[in-house]
Amino acid sequence: MELFKYDVLVIGAGGAGLRAAIAAKEEGASVAIISKSPPGKAHTVMAEGGIAAALGNLDSADNWEVHFRDTLKGGKFLNDWRMVKLHTQDAPVRVLELEQWGAGFDHTPDGKILQRPFGGHSYRRLCHKGDKTGLVMLQTLQKKAIASEIDFHSECLITHLVVEDGSVAGAFGFYKDDGRCVVFQAKAVVLATGGLGEIWQVNSNSYDCTGDGYALAYAVGAAFIDMEFVQFHPTGMVWPMGVRGMLVTEAVRGEGGILKNKHGERFMEKYDPERMELSTRDIVSKAIYSEIKNGNGSEHGGVYLDISHKSVDEVKQKLPAMYEQFMDLADIDITKHTMEVGPTCHYMMGGIKVDPATEQSTVDGLFAAGEVVAGAHGATRLGGNSLSDLLVFGNRAGVTAADFARLDSRTHRLNRDKIKQYEAELVAYFDSPGTVNPYVLHHDLQRTMQENVGIVRNEAGLKLAQIELDRLKLRLQHVKVQGNRKFNPAWHKAVALKFMLNLAELITRAAIERTESRGAHTRDDYPVMVDEWGKKHIVITNVHGEPHITTSPVEPMPNELKKLITG
Repeated sequence: MELFKYDVLVIGAGGAGLRAAIAAKEEGASVAIISKSPPGKAHTVMAEGGIAAALGNLDSADNWEVHFRDTLKGGKFLNDWRMVKLHTQDAPVRVLELEQWGAGFDHTPDGKILQRPFGGHSYRRLCHKGDKTGLVMLQTLQKKAIASEIDFHSECLITHLVVEDGSVAGAFGFYKDDGRCVVFQAKAVVLATGGLGEIWQVNSNSYDCTGDGYALAYAVGAAFIDMEFVQFHPTGMVWPMGVRGMLVTEAVRGEGGILKNKHGERFMEKYDPERMELSTRDIVSKAIYSEIKNGNGSEHGGVYLDISHKSVDEVKQKLPAMYEQFMDLADIDITKHTMEVGPTCHYMMGGIKVDPATEQSTVDGLFAAGEVVAGAHGATRLGGNSLSDLLVFGNRAGVTAADFARLDSRTHRLNRDKIKQYEAELVAYFDSPGTVNPYVLHHDLQRTMQENVGIVRNEAGLKLAQIELDRLKLRLQHVKVQGNRKFNPAWHKAVALKFMLNLAELITRAAIERTESRGAHTRDDYPVMVDEWGKKHIVITNVHGEPHITTSPVEPMPNELKKLITG
């Protein structure tokens, strides 16, 4: 079993992980990035529309204060105001820095970064490269990390965080190509593992978005907040079935795309006549859901998104990825025909509770950044805020993790018996006398969550999901994996199922607790937003292997920031 030693270990090679590793390296730490995907395959590439930062290049009235107000309003004021302030103040600096590192954003004729409108934003705020912004960001950060001589361990799946004397001391996992186990010893660990969309049947996430970071943190006792808030993006592909859920970027609506029902009606007039298609994602998703439910859906169970009124050259220039995506996958020319779209599980607002300034979790030595962290987005996230979030807080997590490692003089001895136990747990899937197929179990999990813990929820469905999840966890004990440890997708699926089942339970339990509708959490048995619930977070921690649920107050804003909201 290989052993590597670093000051800072970053788990995740998407935008947040790369930015954290670069920051830690610049602070003088020895750093490694662990990625379960091949290089360049992180889900960040699917964030296509742009990076939200109040540069004011097209609308001079835009500034961090307006961005601050928009973000809190979008999050239904459940956001951590300190995180929102840091996010909106730091975002312009991080975007300009990214451009200096080589990101080729689209520019105005006078050389400034071009910015486009997006849902929930008061001004044209999203810096972009066509509709391939996430890809450009990832490539830029990856080149910077390689130039910084950061170590990469790719296609390595981390299954356990190692904790010694109450502090995170490293991680244990295995390489997917041949199954050999590996231990990483580190003074600080940064989780930047992205989301958990694979828990739902219809989702926009990559196959690797199985919630690993959440599960790793939960297992070692980190506190979680707001786990009931799961964002369903309004526009995923509906047809053909093989790509159902694949993201159709909000940039289509930002560039003038119109949503229509089967009668050709522009239905957003009924739901948000002021912002129309550029309303917040929770409102647009629920509007589409209502149209479909009321029998106004498209042929294949969605609605229509139309950009064909724009010129062919404009569509191909500003939305090249969408043009190619629909031509290649659906044989549809979006310059001439409408797209069939519908809501798709997209982003997790809840997650690990961290200190806003340092990104440290409630576990000593464990930091986190990106989607795996809660607080910045409240009850629903505005489009484009995820990319600036991961730049801002990835940087902060890397700096403070490096500081922690430098100041921590402790040398933790790794418990060899514990490491052997972790390996035995992995091998047990091959030796199991059971007959449960991990792919069938995953399908049943996705179906359960899709039907009962989706866009619109109620107590009966949530309780049914809870019962079914208990059954699925019992079936997990009887999963059997065939073959050997060399690149075995069924084995990887079995490992991920343990993560996903635990997280599905946390999400369902939190959704049962919050007896109101707020942002991305909609209860048809509690359809209104309740003031009392706007004053508290649902907190979940792992106590002896079981979720322990409490609440914590939403910290009140200082008066000078309240004026930004009311004034």
